[in-house]
Amino acid sequence: MARKTESNPRSLEITSPFWKAWRSKIAKEVIPYQWQVINNERKIVTPRDPGNAPGQEQDKKYSHAIQNLEIAAGRKKGQFWNFVFQDSDVYKWLEEAAFSLTYTHDKKLQKICDWVIDLIGDAQQPDGYLMSPYIIKSTIFKNRKRFTQIHQSHEMYTMGHYIEAGVAYYNATGNKKALKIACKMADCINDNFGPEKNKIHGSDGHAEIELALAKLYEVTKNEKYLKLAKYLVEIRGVDPHFYEKQNNKIGNGSTDIFPNMRVLTSQYTQSDKPLNEQESAEGHCVRVCYLLTGAAHVARLTNDKKMIATVKRLWNNIVNKRMYITGSVGSTHVGEAFTCDYDLPNDLTYSESCASVALTILAKQMMEIEPKGEYGDIIEKELFNSGISGIALDGKHFYYVNPLEADPKTADRNPDKFHVLLERAEWFTCACCPSNIARYIAGVHRFIYSIDETNRTIYAHQYIANKAVFFDDIKVEQKSNFPWEGKIDFTVNVPKNVKPIKFVLRIPSWSSKYKLLVNGKSVITKPNNGLIYINIKSGTYKITLNLDMSVKFMRAKTTVRHDAGKVAVMRGPVVYAAEAIDNKAPLWNYRLARNASNKAIIKFEEKLLDGVTTITLPATRRVLEKETDALYVDANKGIKIETGKLKLIPYYAWANRGANAMLVWFDSDF
Repeated sequence: MARKTESNPRSLEITSPFWKAWRSKIAKEVIPYQWQVINNERKIVTPRDPGNAPGQEQDKKYSHAIQNLEIAAGRKKGQFWNFVFQDSDVYKWLEEAAFSLTYTHDKKLQKICDWVIDLIGDAQQPDGYLMSPYIIKSTIFKNRKRFTQIHQSHEMYTMGHYIEAGVAYYNATGNKKALKIACKMADCINDNFGPEKNKIHGSDGHAEIELALAKLYEVTKNEKYLKLAKYLVEIRGVDPHFYEKQNNKIGNGSTDIFPNMRVLTSQYTQSDKPLNEQESAEGHCVRVCYLLTGAAHVARLTNDKKMIATVKRLWNNIVNKRMYITGSVGSTHVGEAFTCDYDLPNDLTYSESCASVALTILAKQMMEIEPKGEYGDIIEKELFNSGISGIALDGKHFYYVNPLEADPKTADRNPDKFHVLLERAEWFTCACCPSNIARYIAGVHRFIYSIDETNRTIYAHQYIANKAVFFDDIKVEQKSNFPWEGKIDFTVNVPKNVKPIKFVLRIPSWSSKYKLLVNGKSVITKPNNGLIYINIKSGTYKITLNLDMSVKFMRAKTTVRHDAGKVAVMRGPVVYAAEAIDNKAPLWNYRLARNASNKAIIKFEEKLLDGVTTITLPATRRVLEKETDALYVDANKGIKIETGKLKLIPYYAWANRGANAMLVWFDSDF
């Protein structure tokens, strides 16, 4: 098997004002808040929840996530509460804490994390198995055997999240117990799954374990884990009826964990055919992206060219036909799923926060396979838009669903929009998103660089100001006020007697114009796959990249009916939205002329929404007609039009000033 493992900077400190503020918020506000929630120290108020679990005992006031593990460990007595995958809330919290420890070195937090690791170790069974409902054996899990209904049980999904957390915590602190627990879990799965006759020939209904095992392999170099990851990727869909057979053995109806999953097709779990035979991204969006992330990671490590081609094919289907302008995916609340090509409704979209996280980590793996600008473009799109729209500026309220159009009346009264909230919630009974968003932000350093040490190449994919040290003690400092300003300064220092390197910059697809200076001299060169390569010998090099930060009107492909005749507003990587709090409602009556972007007023407002750049555009507006006017009239009678202005804020910051209408796409004369 060929090997190409991820190579990371020896050290990296983020200095970006934008991301430093976000990561500080994660450490100071989000992690303590989420710890209180999962440890039942804080009573929560959950909204009308996107998730439901018939037959599973739910408590909408408390999480019970830590308590479930305490009962499984024999430290407390009681029953299992809430979703079957409730343990994963703890594991994702642990991973976000691990990432934060790399930049805060918080001894108090580390002490709590060490306690959590000890708890998890106590709850883990001698053979490595850990899934608290199956250990506690209460309610519908009383007589249920492990791995007998993996279509619905999320057993490997949940343990995969611990493996990720265990690896992250080991990398951050050197805690060997954390890694040992992860290895025992992987060993348990390996003992039960594989091609051998006495093992189970299937994989968890919700992909996750595949990418976790690939991460575990990279830390341990244990071939067993990579081999198992490859098997779990490839076995899915070999028998399209595998889950159905398991379900029928367990019983029909009342003994299901999620009875509604019986009516979902095998496409929903990506098991209707082997992955290499799939032509489009189908089913549950998070499952798809997690599966492809694991497949891409395994394919890279094993040099599986057929699997690489498969992942590229499905990647292209997602980002070119099924992705929103903000980077979110998932067109329907039914199954949190993809629908079909170019079906991208803005008001009915699901756009789950977890799906944006998943698509980002998939892009990261694609970039490790092949460093191309398009992957960095998608990561950037996620980072500054849908990747952070799921968390409020106070760090204590969250979105599961991220619409691109919201209206208070229809959100409250139209049952098709029951999933759309006008304000972020404190928590959810199905709380997969809050900790996922937090670990995403705390771990943003993972997306800045990729390194090919063999070919002595350093790729700067993201413009997030930082100080980093690489192989051979090569130092890179990046300074910028991105995304509000487009000037990025690099200082690259290659020590004496060190061989030359290539330093690579991504030219974002939104910046058709740019200027590049190397040691004060203008460099004119065309990007290769969105990348510019700079040869650097020993010494200190000053590199300045100036990107085009003009306001741009974006249209959708003409195959997208929902956006026909409309434009969205972008500046740099940031997608903008209008809220009714800043503009006269209803927002759908505004129209932007073709040349309006040239007259944009751009202003950084330090006291607004924790500091954002706003855009104010000249616009026309259809005058709202009277209640007494006829519902339908002769179009020749026309509509009264008035001129005015339209103020926009970054999409990620909407819904932080109370419930009000929001819109991303506007009528235009394009």
